[in-house]
Amino acid sequence: MLRALSLDFGGTLGGESPARWEIYAEEARRAGLDLDADEVMRRMVAAHDALPAEIEGAFRYTPEWFTHFIPRVLPLEELDGPPREALVERLFERFADPSTYRLVAGARDLLELAGDLGLRLALVSNWGPGLPRTLEALGVLDRFDVVLVSAVERLEKPDPRLFARALEGLGVTGDEVLHVGDHPEKDARGAQGAGLRAALVDASGTMQAPTGTLRLRDLHQLTALLPGLCRP
Repeated sequence: MLRALSLDFGGTLGGESPARWEIYAEEARRAGLDLDADEVMRRMVAAHDALPAEIEGAFRYTPEWFTHFIPRVLPLEELDGPPREALVERLFERFADPSTYRLVAGARDLLELAGDLGLRLALVSNWGPGLPRTLEALGVLDRFDVVLVSAVERLEKPDPRLFARALEGLGVTGDEVLHVGDHPEKDARGAQGAGLRAALVDASGTMQAPTGTLRLRDLHQLTALLPGLCRP
C-alpha cells in the first residue's frame, strides 16, 4: 500500500522558465557574446559531464561550484573584466530569483490530492541550496514533510544514501513509497536500487526505463492513478 510520494523537482515538479540554457544564452547576448541556446545547451551538458561533483570543497550546484562551471559554458575570456563580472553576477541573480521558476502543469493538483489521501511527501532533488526558498515562493514548501537537496546533503541521486534519508524522514519503508522523476538512471534506477518503487515521467515515451517502473506521460496521469495506488 502506498503511504508516501517522493518527487524530483527539475523537469518533474518544476523548473526554470525560460529554460536554463535559454537564460544563459540571453545573458550572454546581453554581454555581447554571440551564442544561441542550442549551443549553450551543448556546452552545459559537456561542462556538467566534465566537472566532478566536488571541486575544492564546493559541492555541485553551490554558488562556489558554479564559478567553475560558468567559464566552461560561456567564453568569458572574450570579455573585459567589468562586463565579464557583470554577466556572472546577472546569472547568479537570475537563478536566485524565485520568479525564474514555475511548477509544471498538474503539479498543484497532484500535491493537493496527495494531501487529501493522507500521503506523506518528500522532495528529493539534485539541485542548489536555494531550492527550499524557491518552493516557498511557489507556495508548495509546506506540502512537503521532507526536503532533501543534493547541494545541502552532499549526496546526489542515484546514490541510495539520499533515498535512505528520505525514507528515514518519512518514517516509511521503501515499498510504501513511489519516487517520481524524469531521469531513468538518477530517478527510476536510483530509487529502485534503494528499495523504493519508481515512476518515470516521459512525455516523449522514448526513455529506456528499468523493469518495474511505472511510466507516466505527465503528472495529470499520476493524479488519476493515485487513488488506486493507495488502496490496500
